Amino acid sequence: MGIGLSASFEVWDARFEKLIFGNVHVEKLWTGCRWAEGPAWFAAGRYLVWSDIPNDRMLRWDETDGSVSVFRQPAMNTNGHTVDLQGRLVSCEHRGRCVSRTEHDGSRSVLVSHFEGKRLNSPNDVVVKSDGTIWFSDPSYGIDSEYEGDAAPNEQGAQRVYRLDPASGALRAVASDFVQPNGLAFSPDESLLYIVDTGATHVPNGPHHVRRFGVNADGTLSGGEVFATCGAGLFDGLRIDVKGNLWLSAGDGVHCHAPDGTLLGKIRIPETVANVCFGGAKLNRLFICGTTSLYAVYLNTRGARPRG
Repeated sequence: MGIGLSASFEVWDARFEKLIFGNVHVEKLWTGCRWAEGPAWFAAGRYLVWSDIPNDRMLRWDETDGSVSVFRQPAMNTNGHTVDLQGRLVSCEHRGRCVSRTEHDGSRSVLVSHFEGKRLNSPNDVVVKSDGTIWFSDPSYGIDSEYEGDAAPNEQGAQRVYRLDPASGALRAVASDFVQPNGLAFSPDESLLYIVDTGATHVPNGPHHVRRFGVNADGTLSGGEVFATCGAGLFDGLRIDVKGNLWLSAGDGVHCHAPDGTLLGKIRIPETVANVCFGGAKLNRLFICGTTSLYAVYLNTRGARPRG
């Protein structure tokens, strides 16, 4: 091993050493959640928003002083979040069974709640492409019980990934062959879309992998081969850095996979990780939602941005 690493990192491939620092440790920023999810970084305000789903609240960590406050409660059992091209918060709501947006004046707008006349299941995770379209997964977790939403019938009869054009309101199902679609992220050039399937939660020996799709010019997807399978629990949320590496949440921390699929290494977290995002002034700090706590670690890479 070329560098003396802290206990925060586990190297599986020598390429991982170029993405981390030997003198850096994972920091625990806050604890007190039941199930932490969906971090989103707001550069203009230097703060992070994330979900505490069972407690029906959204929390806010301030980089300027390290304080944590309640951003919104009740919060419709929100799960995943992202920031659109205008700096607005886009949220997946379990209890609202919709994708919503927080406007600049603080008001909440529902962007989409139905597909083909039927209610969505419980939108889970979301990304915004450089053309402004919103892509989100819609598994059944928020309607399966009262713990993370409201137990309700599955009106769709399927769990899909959708593409929403907020300008026209047009909603298209782009992937329908998932058991439970979950985290998703575009490659830096947006030619690829990676989508996690956590179907093992509902089907014995079911999927616990991430799939890779080609993104076509008309907004459809092609391919869909299995890119990587999780060896420690389930993959969940993910983000991609400027070099195309995937940073995937897992049962034992965060797994980093190269664009060729190789597991490069892990960031060790003492709790199951649900989601991650890049933030900080240089987008080189990975924020990690680990069950009850918010963690962060500086990396020798930066998060990819939409090209818009």
